[in-house]
Order: sequence, then structure tokens, then C-alpha cells
Amino acid sequence: MTDRYAEILVVDLLGGLGDLLMLLPSIHGLARRHPTARLRVLTHDPGAELLRVDPAVAEVRTPRHGRPGAERAAVVEALAARRPDLAVTTTRYDGIPELLLASGARCVTDLWRRPPPDEPVGARYLRLLHAEGLLTRADLPARVSVHLPASARVAGEESVGRLVDPSRRPAAGPVVLVTDVGMAVKRWPERSWRALAGRLAALGHPVLTVGADDAPPGVPLPRGDLPTLAGQFAAVARRGGAVVGPDTGPLRLAAGAGAATVGLFGPTDARRYGVGGADLQGLPGCPYRRATAITEQPCWWGACCPLDPTGPACMTDLDVNLVTAVVRAATRQASLVWRAPDG
Repeated sequence: MTDRYAEILVVDLLGGLGDLLMLLPSIHGLARRHPTARLRVLTHDPGAELLRVDPAVAEVRTPRHGRPGAERAAVVEALAARRPDLAVTTTRYDGIPELLLASGARCVTDLWRRPPPDEPVGARYLRLLHAEGLLTRADLPARVSVHLPASARVAGEESVGRLVDPSRRPAAGPVVLVTDVGMAVKRWPERSWRALAGRLAALGHPVLTVGADDAPPGVPLPRGDLPTLAGQFAAVARRGGAVVGPDTGPLRLAAGAGAATVGLFGPTDARRYGVGGADLQGLPGCPYRRATAITEQPCWWGACCPLDPTGPACMTDLDVNLVTAVVRAATRQASLVWRAPDG
């Protein structure tokens, strides 16, 4: 690693919080291996909220509007503002790789090339950047770790403390249910959520929810920005708790904040998109699932399952009894490192 870069630009405009979090270990790795560089990230809100408080990132930029062409325009603006010496992008649409290449910077423009079906996306990014000589072997095991400023930790601790007594060790660790997800094809049935919440509550677990509707199966966590939500997840982790949810950004955020996670995977392959905790795969033998080409699955955009007209068969296949048992095991493991919050 003899190259020295004064300006590094990382472009992640895939749109989802989860996409950004899968790239975060690579962002941190680039900052760590090139400590004299000024590292900028171009991404979308709300994920940008997390990077604005991250000391590894010198500047965060976002598109100015949501109309067609906004992402390409944002790349043009970022290049005009400061020419990078190194540009790395996960984004392949709208001629964005060509814009970066035309800047004269050294570029890594295809972090999606030839992925094996059983390698996690984040690990694949790290491996390709290592192959490019931009990271070392010591970076390859890195996992998502979200920077939490003191204010976010305090806000998270206060909000969870109002719902789960912070002065004593609970009979069973709190469990946060992430019931909402942006894509219908990833949703676990509402009846399953309610059954899980009822069973966990009967076993002594305080049941909390994130992103729920007006009648959630638990006590909603107070809404706030993403650093505050990460602080809430960290507070749950300190109480020996766990976070349960489908393949969605908040579940990855929980893992990045140090919480035990139970992932409910259906249309996405847990081997490739798993969060790294206890990742459960619904309907493992689905003939329509494509681990490395999920957007080409017939169910992806409209949640029209070829196997079940009532909804995604892979999500329905995730049994409440199994999920309950795995959550219980996750909280028992997490409780081994429980400690009373500071103060």
C-alpha cells in the first residue's frame, strides 16, 4: 500500500440505509488505511445522518432533490467541488462510473463483479478493495460498527430507560421488533409478529417496537434520528436484549450498535445478505430465489409470489415457534455480558 491519496470520494447512491451499512466497514477501512486522506461520502438521507457524526468521514454530500437525474447531478457537483485522487462507488446506473473515470482519479467502479452466492455483500466489498491494494488482510474480518456520539448514547439510554427499568437486571432481556420494511416482499405476516410478541411477553421479555403502525405488537420506541435509534439499540444491548426484523436497514443498524440480532430472511439469501447474528432463511429451497440477482426474481418488485397468491411463501415459512426459540437463545447469550448502564 504505497499509494497516498489526499482526496477519497466514496459514492453509494443505491438508496437504502441497509446498502450504506453494508459498505460502512469498507468506508472505515479506507479511512484507517489512508489516514492522511480527506474522505468524502456521497449518499442518500437518512443514512447520511450516521456519517455526519462519524469522525472517519470528513464530508457528507447528498443529492439536492428527488427528481430523475439527481444522483448524477450530485456526482457532477462533488467532482467539481474537489477532484478526488481515489473514487470508489457501489453505484452503476446513469453513467456514474463513467463520470468518475473521466475525473482522472483512480477508480474502483464495480464492487458487484462476479459475486459468489455464499459471500456476504459487505465481505465481498472488503475483499475486492483488498485485491485492489486499498485495504490489508487485517481489514477483511471487519463488521459493521456505527459511531455513536455521546449525545446519541445518552438519548438512547434515556428513552429505553423510561420503558425498561435501568436500575435492575430484568427477568428476561428486552426484545425490539422491527416490524416495518420498505418492500412488501420482505414482510413477515402481521399475525406472526403478534404471536411472537405475545409469547415473548409471557416469558418476561419487555417487548418494544420500531417503525410500527398505530397498533403495534409492543411498546413503540420514541422516534428520533438514526444516531438516536442506534443509541436505543445500544441501550437494549446493554440490558441483554435483542433486535428481531427482516432484511432491512434498522436491523443492520442494530447490529452496528452492538445488539444481538435475529434476521428474518425470505426473498434475499441469508448467506449473502445476512446481518451476522442469528439469520433465519425462510423456504431455503425456493426455486425462484437468485442470491446474486435479487431484482430479477419474479416476486421482487410486486411481492407476487409464484408459490402462494396470498403473500411471500418464504416469509410465511418462518415459523413463530422457531423464531421465539432463537430470540430466547440470543437474549440468553446477550445477558451474559449485561451490565448496568453508566450512572
